Amino acid sequence: MRILEYIALMAVPAVVLFAGVVMLFGGKNYFESFIKGAKEGFATAVGLLPTLVALLAAISMLRASGAIEFISSVLKEPLSALGIPSEIIPLLLTRPFSGSASSALFSDLIGNIGPDSFASLCAAVIMGSSDTVVYIISIYFSSVNIKKTRYAFPLAFVVMLFCIFFSCFICRIWFK
Repeated sequence: MRILEYIALMAVPAVVLFAGVVMLFGGKNYFESFIKGAKEGFATAVGLLPTLVALLAAISMLRASGAIEFISSVLKEPLSALGIPSEIIPLLLTRPFSGSASSALFSDLIGNIGPDSFASLCAAVIMGSSDTVVYIISIYFSSVNIKKTRYAFPLAFVVMLFCIFFSCFICRIWFK
């Protein structure tokens, strides 16, 4: 077991060292290519900044308005009937939009009801099996100037809903 830990500890430095050796002794000018790619990446990041700021402002306004609490109270009964714990509703509402907001809500949920509760287990599986749908689609599509997303948003939300229901179903089978 000690050997496996040592190999895992040395894997990242070995890859970095290997990349450095290839860059130094390879026949091409890899460093110039790296710098060119970094410049293009920086330009892309600057271009994405307005979209990112708009998403973060919208999430902040949604949380500050109390809309999440209102929607949670409306959805509590129907989702409980479907086997989804009511404690995770705020997480489900923020997950499609913001990874940091959903991570904060997840941490808060674990702090309030404990890591071994059914709701915490469901939330953990959801956090691991879903992603920030609106954030990712808006960032990726705006980076390549796609204006018409066609079926991307509806399909992504259907997949997200599947992740939610299936995560709670699996947790119910394995942990309850």
